[in-house]
Amino acid sequence: MHLNNPTVLPPDVIHHAIADNDLAGLRPIRLKRRYDIFIAICQNWWDLLCLNAIKGWKEQCGITVCWIDEMWAAWVPRYKNWLHVLNRFDHVFLNLHGSVHAVEEALGRRCHWLPAGVDAVRFSPYPDPPARIIDFYSIGRKWEGVHRALLDQVKRNRILYIYDTGNVNEMFLPDHKQHRDLISNIAKRSRFFMVAPAKMDVPFDTKGQIEVGSRYFEGAAAGSVLIGKKAECESFDKLFGWQDSVIEIETDGSDLVDVLSDLARQPQRLRDMSQRNCIQTLLRHDWGYRWKEILHVAGLQPKPAMEAREKRLTHMAQMAGFKDHP
Repeated sequence: MHLNNPTVLPPDVIHHAIADNDLAGLRPIRLKRRYDIFIAICQNWWDLLCLNAIKGWKEQCGITVCWIDEMWAAWVPRYKNWLHVLNRFDHVFLNLHGSVHAVEEALGRRCHWLPAGVDAVRFSPYPDPPARIIDFYSIGRKWEGVHRALLDQVKRNRILYIYDTGNVNEMFLPDHKQHRDLISNIAKRSRFFMVAPAKMDVPFDTKGQIEVGSRYFEGAAAGSVLIGKKAECESFDKLFGWQDSVIEIETDGSDLVDVLSDLARQPQRLRDMSQRNCIQTLLRHDWGYRWKEILHVAGLQPKPAMEAREKRLTHMAQMAGFKDHP
């Protein structure tokens, strides 16, 4: 469920509307058995309201976890009247590193940073890497200067540039799996992939907070060379601290052609960057590692399927050139 502007209704109205199945067609369900763990994944804070439709989630689950994808530190004072709902959970995880302290102070308890990830198996070009027939791939937000520079190269018939012509967030996607397959198939055939800090053009939300966006994970997993800007924050160094993880350009596009031309004269460097991006993502950024961290904090042991996936990821990294010994 997505509520574009949940604050237009008083909180108690929204609460009872969802509980009574009056919003978004939610059908209340009641848990009738015990579960070891309950994990609520919320893209935004207002997705927490959907919990009202799940009867007995707290009582029927041994450990409860909430993982919030987007909660900017500047939102915490604005939505402090809602944050108390998080105290119903045993553990709270936040995707945005710079927001952890603000939420901890608001709740008076410890929270955990858990970064975004990617389905590294789906996005990886291995074991049979396809030809990189697409020169440049850009998803979502753009720097207009860079976009215009790329369009100029398209007009000169010099590159194949793939980009969104509409706002994906406002589109109806009838099959999200097909959509993700499409993105991964284009990415693993793209030589260069545009990256930028999360919400780099929405200062109203970020208020100067810099975070790692999901495109870094997707482009790196696909073995593309990441072009754009590093996220100048502590979490970027922890997540993408390897050599040449991002090739930086000016956001006005003034040096784009020169940078791409210079890279084109270094085929071995391009191959090395592609290989490193693939390997590092397979070994560090698959969603399986994020689930494993949740289980670790919750005090639960991984299941055999998770161990099998880790072995598969390591095997794929080895096919990409990773050596697990000096």
